[in-house]
Amino acid sequence: MAKRKYTKNHKRDIYQEITDRILAMLETGTVPWRNPLRRQGGGGWPKNLDSMKRYRGINVFLLAVTAWERGYGSDYWLTFRQAVKQGGKVKKGEKASLVTFWKLFDKTDKESGQEYKLPVLRHYNVFNAQQCEGIQTPDLLPPDPDAPPFEPLSECEAIVAGYKDAPPIEHQAGPARYRPSADRVLIPKPDEFDTRENYYAVLFHELVHSSGHKSRLDRGFEESPAPFGSPDYCKEELVAEMGAAFLAAAGGISPPTIEQSAAYIDNWQKQLRGDARLIVTAAGAAQKAADFIFGASFEEQSPTQS
Repeated sequence: MAKRKYTKNHKRDIYQEITDRILAMLETGTVPWRNPLRRQGGGGWPKNLDSMKRYRGINVFLLAVTAWERGYGSDYWLTFRQAVKQGGKVKKGEKASLVTFWKLFDKTDKESGQEYKLPVLRHYNVFNAQQCEGIQTPDLLPPDPDAPPFEPLSECEAIVAGYKDAPPIEHQAGPARYRPSADRVLIPKPDEFDTRENYYAVLFHELVHSSGHKSRLDRGFEESPAPFGSPDYCKEELVAEMGAAFLAAAGGISPPTIEQSAAYIDNWQKQLRGDARLIVTAAGAAQKAADFIFGASFEEQSPTQS
């Protein structure tokens, strides 16, 4: 998206900027479907670190999704000046995020002489606490030298290892995602998740997405990527999470983790209430994906069908 330039004669259109930002997120398929990373007191709601107040309105969406998209682990935001006030500073080269608010101006009606308040949309720029240096926040867990190391779940590891022709799995900061263009699964390090079960549940979700690559089951999302919210997009998300639930069950993952998958599946199913066949066709595709990752056909894994 082209970057707008502003001059003295060109007034910023904050409404359009917000609209452009949201559309850009949706077009790239950004959707924070779960956040199982370790955190402490933030609770997932964007807040101002100086006032400790929650952001409201469109700011909640803008900041929460931006944090997810860029991989920020803190819920706290602050302006450049507030960072200095906190005894820190914004790191060089960091990009600010837009925050809006309504400012009330006293006006007088020319005809009636009555005074009234005129709300005008204003904006300012904020930075996530993780974009700053020397800033302490209440929601980030400091490294614990006494914390036990991550212990892999052997059955889940066997499923991952048994996925023949699997894409590379790269551990790095940011949201878990599968990149079809590079055929890569990107996911935070295992010890950054609140439980090891959640780590595998998220990994399985992305691996099922990868099974749809043209070199594997070819579900067709590379040549014509489905826009966010479209029937094809919803179906692929259903396939990924149902397939992940199959893999999680086979890996012996705890019921609460599978229940989270069920809630996620239900959410996407509601997006397409008019398609009575959706859940059945998605389940079939999910089973096929799980079988592909298992490395065996459904008939070989299951009892004889009547």
